[in-house]
Amino acid sequence: MAEKKRRQAKAAFDHRLRRMRDQGLKPPLEFDEAGTNAAIDCGWGKLIFAETFENPEELTATLREEGPDRRDIAFHVRDPHVLLATAPQELFLDPSHTYRLNLSTYRPSRRAHKGFHVRRLATERDAMAVNVIYQTRGMVPVPPDFFWSRRSALAITVLVAEDAETGAILGTVYGIDHRRAFGDTSNGSSLWCLAVSPQAPHGGIGEALVRHLIEQFKARGCAYLDLSVMHDNEQAIALYEKLGFERVPFFTVKRKNPINEKFYAGPVTEEDLNPYAQIVVNEARRRGINVEVTDAEGGFFRLTYGGRSIHCRESLSEFTSGVAVSICDDKAVTRRVVSRAGVLVPDQIEIGANEEESIAAFLEKHGSIVVKPARGEQGRGVAIDLKTMDEVMEAVAAARALCDRVIIEEFVTGNDLRLVVIDYRVVAAAMRRPPLVVGDGHSTIAELIARQSRRREAATGGESSIPVDGEAERCLASAGLNLDMVLEEGRDIIVRRSANLHTGGTIHDVTGEVHPTLIEAAINAARAIEIPVTGIDLMVQSPREPDYRFIEANERPGLANHEPQPTAERFVDLLFPLSIPQAAREARRK
Repeated sequence: MAEKKRRQAKAAFDHRLRRMRDQGLKPPLEFDEAGTNAAIDCGWGKLIFAETFENPEELTATLREEGPDRRDIAFHVRDPHVLLATAPQELFLDPSHTYRLNLSTYRPSRRAHKGFHVRRLATERDAMAVNVIYQTRGMVPVPPDFFWSRRSALAITVLVAEDAETGAILGTVYGIDHRRAFGDTSNGSSLWCLAVSPQAPHGGIGEALVRHLIEQFKARGCAYLDLSVMHDNEQAIALYEKLGFERVPFFTVKRKNPINEKFYAGPVTEEDLNPYAQIVVNEARRRGINVEVTDAEGGFFRLTYGGRSIHCRESLSEFTSGVAVSICDDKAVTRRVVSRAGVLVPDQIEIGANEEESIAAFLEKHGSIVVKPARGEQGRGVAIDLKTMDEVMEAVAAARALCDRVIIEEFVTGNDLRLVVIDYRVVAAAMRRPPLVVGDGHSTIAELIARQSRRREAATGGESSIPVDGEAERCLASAGLNLDMVLEEGRDIIVRRSANLHTGGTIHDVTGEVHPTLIEAAINAARAIEIPVTGIDLMVQSPREPDYRFIEANERPGLANHEPQPTAERFVDLLFPLSIPQAAREARRK
């Protein structure tokens, strides 16, 4: 009976293969006769089904065929020690667990997710958005044309989660139907590349993607769904176990290559560096630059290459003078310096201890104002869109607790645009948006903020969270809300007007869309300050339009916030131009 089922599955598989070839479509599979030695091209690399190989030498030979910048995976390995013995210098045992869900026992959720929906990947825009998510999560991108050349290959299913209001792609998951892939007699399937954008405002996206994939494969009659998950990914493991997945004794083996290095060579660094220091350290080590971490907690490290040694704190190096740092540190001075260079700035006054009359006159003139400490960073003490004297005086007291000098500025409506300028070139640009929460009909706003804050912390390595303070309470009060109210299902509200990432804001890359006037303003501001690396903040209506107002300059911009733009690469280029590969140096000269 088992042999009969195997022959039937193989016959059906061969029929589908012939039909694809007749239609001029490229099969996604590589295999030998009778469905043995099967490997499917997934775009990011090959998924190699170890159970279809008769001996480990053939499996090792297939792994050796891995292309550059790809990540091939040997899955369902039962005896990894035997496979590794064939090429111990080339292969390693991936530190991941294999989980399996019996699809016959799966029960769908009755809960309907609001604010987004899940569908199949359908357009080039979808493919590009999926690659952005892959890159921000440290995953291997897929050539966009891969999806179109394989769109009729039913072995592969790519799902995306789309924001119902904006149309933005918020997450993705990749599924393989093993029966359609290689005539699998056990009728299995597998899940890969579950990834959710760190900017996603909604909860439950990952769970919704997994459930949709489960239900698709169950409807096809698949018997089970397998997946591989890193052993320390506690959040993902908790989700899979909640859905009924159980550990199974299969293993994953990969080739030793630069992409996988951290899994077989140990952590890149043992020091507890924050993401903003780590991204620079990783790029330096990739180029063979010596790294000495001098204070991990503060993000300090020394880079040495040839005869040059440079001390850095994240993206702040010895190339930035103390004068430039001092200019950036004092917002009133920054404004005067860039204004003299022709950069457009908002109206502003600095107030002393008892200047209520000046404050009242400024408020009457502009109708809405911003209060912030003259010195400070990460959005601390900043209050936005204040319209009454009571609000202003409360905000002044809070700002004065951080700095004895307080600035009052006209409130400029628009969106917060951060441009990263390195060596007087704009290398990245992103819109920064204030934190918002989406109601579920039963949680209070305070609970929604706490939940979203946990997601932001997880997505940024603990660097971003949403403070519940006077600024949050003012923002809610302006919408007739308070922290104890239950927000109706599907309604989203901004909980802080400041878009600073450290206070829960999100960042959205617009590097390819910025108007030349905005680029010119950012470079002029950097030159006026004479600072080689800076984050210039502008208030704009749109990154595609020339209107702007300068807000501030940051002497230590967070380069990790702008992945996949090559901010760390350009920073190390500035410090050590001789470390740039020869081909890249020649291309830059052209």
